[in-house]
Amino acid sequence: MFVAATTRCFCDRPWEEAIEQLAELEFWYLEIMIHEEDGHFTPQQLVTDLNWVLARCRDTSRLTPIAISLDSRAQGQEYLREFEACCRLASALKVVTITVRSAELGTPFNAEVERLVTLVRMAAVQGVKVCLLTESGRMSHDPLNAATFCNYARGLAITLDPSYYVYKVDKQFKLDPILPFVRHLRLRDTRPDAFQVRVGQGQIEYGKILSLLGRYNYDRALCVDMKPLPGVDHLAELRKIRLLLESLL
Repeated sequence: MFVAATTRCFCDRPWEEAIEQLAELEFWYLEIMIHEEDGHFTPQQLVTDLNWVLARCRDTSRLTPIAISLDSRAQGQEYLREFEACCRLASALKVVTITVRSAELGTPFNAEVERLVTLVRMAAVQGVKVCLLTESGRMSHDPLNAATFCNYARGLAITLDPSYYVYKVDKQFKLDPILPFVRHLRLRDTRPDAFQVRVGQGQIEYGKILSLLGRYNYDRALCVDMKPLPGVDHLAELRKIRLLLESLL
């Protein structure tokens, strides 16, 4: 296991400054967020100017890209074009995993299975693995559903975000069904009433999570994903969680 950070940690700063800040904080591995709202690059830019995005993503100073996250409002063929471009970006950067969101609740189960099977097949052409984010309000939130998707769409993996099992949950979920499929992990501290709080003031049991994943030989990133909070020393918080996670390795 190793500690990484998402570019969303400095979504309020230009790309070059965000990368430099993460390097100064001694994060050496990076997840690049290709998002509509909180990323430095948008999914549409992948389609219209992939070479420009690739050049910027290669300019990461001392940091090594290890994952990409795709969050797009597009649907149908437009989404597939963006996803295919994202796979090409990942392949060029020698990144193994791309995290995608699952469909919203209420989507027909079979339709989502077909979509995920298509994504897995497209990614395999570029040697990339698709990871489904565990997220409330989406079909992947229930670990049983998420594991079923992985069983149907062979090769599909899971990006585990434990915050969604603490913040505003109506019932307790057991993570056991998805643990064998986890290939990426995002972390921040969370309370039931706040999605992100200062490190040490939440209920995320980092040690327990790593112990559970260790049973399945998880050896990938512990990826810090913390947005700046008003009135909080963001640099100090990022440094604190990096040191905490490193102490657990």
